[in-house]
Amino acid sequence: QGSVDCPNLEFEYGDADGHGAELAELYSYTEEPELSHNRRCFEEDFHTQGSSCGPSTPGLGQHPQGSLAGARVPLAVPHRRWLELARAQQKAYIMHLLDGLEVVNRDKRLRVARAILYLAQGVFGDCDNEGDVLHWSRHNSFLLYQLGTFSAFLELLNMEIENSQACSSALRKPAISLADSTELRVLLSVMYLMVENIRVEQETDPPEWKTCRETFRMELSFPVHAEEPFALLLFTMVTKFCSGHAPHFPMKKVLLLLWKVLLFTLGGFEALQAMKVRRREELGLPPLPEDSIQVVRGMRAASPPTYAIELVEQQQQQQQQQKPRHRSRRPLMKQDSLDIYNERDPFKSDEGGVDEEEGDDVDSGMEGELDLLERDTLIPALPPQRPPIERVSFPKGLPWAPKVRQKDIEHFLEASRNKFIGFTLGQDTETLIGLPRPIHESVKTLKQHKYVSISDVQIKNEEELEKCPMSLGEEEVQETPCEVLYRAMLYNLPQYMIALLKILLAAAPTSKAKTDSINILADVLPEEMPITVLQSMKLGIDVNRHKEIIVKSISALLLLLLKHFKLNHIYQFEYVSQHLVFANCIPLILKFFNQNIMSYITAKNSISVLDYPHCTVCDLPELTAESLEAGDNNQFCWRNLFSCINLLRILNKLTKWKHSRTMMLVVFKSAPILKRALKVKQAMMQLYVLKLLKIQTKYLGRQWRKSNMKTMSAIYQKVRHRMNDDWAYGNDIDARPWDFQAEECTLRANIEAFNSRRYDKPQDSEFTPVDNCLQSVLGQRLELPEDFHYSYELWLEREVFSQPIRWEELLHCQ
Repeated sequence: QGSVDCPNLEFEYGDADGHGAELAELYSYTEEPELSHNRRCFEEDFHTQGSSCGPSTPGLGQHPQGSLAGARVPLAVPHRRWLELARAQQKAYIMHLLDGLEVVNRDKRLRVARAILYLAQGVFGDCDNEGDVLHWSRHNSFLLYQLGTFSAFLELLNMEIENSQACSSALRKPAISLADSTELRVLLSVMYLMVENIRVEQETDPPEWKTCRETFRMELSFPVHAEEPFALLLFTMVTKFCSGHAPHFPMKKVLLLLWKVLLFTLGGFEALQAMKVRRREELGLPPLPEDSIQVVRGMRAASPPTYAIELVEQQQQQQQQQKPRHRSRRPLMKQDSLDIYNERDPFKSDEGGVDEEEGDDVDSGMEGELDLLERDTLIPALPPQRPPIERVSFPKGLPWAPKVRQKDIEHFLEASRNKFIGFTLGQDTETLIGLPRPIHESVKTLKQHKYVSISDVQIKNEEELEKCPMSLGEEEVQETPCEVLYRAMLYNLPQYMIALLKILLAAAPTSKAKTDSINILADVLPEEMPITVLQSMKLGIDVNRHKEIIVKSISALLLLLLKHFKLNHIYQFEYVSQHLVFANCIPLILKFFNQNIMSYITAKNSISVLDYPHCTVCDLPELTAESLEAGDNNQFCWRNLFSCINLLRILNKLTKWKHSRTMMLVVFKSAPILKRALKVKQAMMQLYVLKLLKIQTKYLGRQWRKSNMKTMSAIYQKVRHRMNDDWAYGNDIDARPWDFQAEECTLRANIEAFNSRRYDKPQDSEFTPVDNCLQSVLGQRLELPEDFHYSYELWLEREVFSQPIRWEELLHCQ
């Protein structure tokens, strides 16, 4: 698809997709028959309760108790629907179901869990439209949480994770299917629906629900009974799956639930921005120059750069339509595009006095330059005075305020002093004696735009705590959900990162099927493989959709972790980043983008008529091969564009200010891969691609910069400026090679020092006073190993009796 043909994508980036879409992605299309199975389990029990009160006819659970605290509340009324019951009756029936979860019989327990799942799915059998299903799903989720359903399902989930029989059974099977993970899928589905329904806020929510939401958030963030947060249990499931000990785990559901739990407990991007503003106030730092979320939302997409092959086609058309022009440098294709740009430089135009307001309706960035190329064939035919509408328009101002680091000011003054005085003054940025007036002005401008980040303050504090541990005393660490999570993840964090990247690699569309790669399709493949072409097409769509959802959830949860850890403490962020880099995250993301990215973003791997909740309330039309191939009418696939932006943001986070990692981008030849991604006309995605190109332009050489002036122009207009950053010229000292390994080693040493200081509480610290009293030392009780008394005599013989004691040496000791 040509770059000119790519339409503007009306995409709004957020924490997640619409509520209905997020619920629909929980289920694969092969699970569709289970929806009616859940309904059957519920209705069989619900209608057998009759109109009896309190302890009545035993239902699914075969448990005598069926009402709240002994109150005689009717469990159900014959021929009445769930929606018509009073709240007290609904509560009584849910309590009856929860009692049924405590039975020993596994099959009966599963039937009760299915009945609860049907409630969480919105009792769709009683609803007339999708809106009603979503409404009752939320209503029932709050009701289920208030009665302790989540805790009950957490206990069942722990039991299923430890179920060694299911693990060994799955390991023995040559092919794992949906049937191997039935219990886990039911439990995880209920928990996901509860988390997602309670997490999403709506204006019409009653105060009781708002209180309930905060309680649930606290319960997930700060575990009361368990020693670890709920997210850690899900991380453990991921590592157990990747190690091959539990290949039947339904990984898509685990990852979706893990992402939503992190989103709920840590907070989304807007909550993160508010926390950042609050933290800067607490540290006494000036406010942020702009709200980055709002700036990005206000950006407009630029036309992608024209490729050489497209220029050839354009020039062939020109030669057919017009006589040769006065320029003779036609063979230099890319250079020719520069000539066109230079000949019609908008800043050198003689036509002044045109109202500046005209530029507001025209795309900025690379658009203007591409318009010039497209109109090249028309220029000779136009009269000298062109209509104003065809002028190239540029933005009035740049979107971002420039930033300057303290280090930048120090480097600038060091270079200036070396040039004009001949010696330097270290980190002194105040003394300007002997420097000419223009340097004074430059320093003043740099200081006006100086930006001190929260990370800078944290690094400085860490250095002081390392230097003076005794005088500064214990650091006060705020007990936030992020801090609790990091502490819990710390010791197994490398394994968690490796496991997530393994699954991401298996789900990437560019990955080849290998015998040693993990099987992520265990919870999508049916027991009986398809036999008709239609079934095969449906399964093919389902498998692709399944992989896309996995990529979406992993990319979103990794970005959330990185952003929250960076705000909580820079070295927590660096620890996660370093392990991602060591696990080859950078080449993995580049491999992901080394595909036809427009095809990936416009992929139609969904069958809208089979999506929940549509399939529960509407009659399904007959599916044909043609209807499946046509797909939906959406301009793009939301989840795929969301995943691409997340992966680009992760890559930016990993490489920013890290020259060794920037060199990895250069070594892996990321520039052409990233440049192809600019074909997607979506402002946010283009911004993060341009950021990645900007940090490596100085390493790509003059010829690359000359041949890619459109991209350079777009970087200038869309990416934030660092005032003395020579990104466009390659004259920076950073462009010189050095020992990149030393940079990573220093960072690693700082991270380990931070982790050991804050999280390791050693008993024998080097600052502990030494006991010099012989009596107290001999009187100490030493913890000896249990088997020591077996070898005690041998130890005496070897260490005491066989060692000659030279008593005379005591006389000569000083």
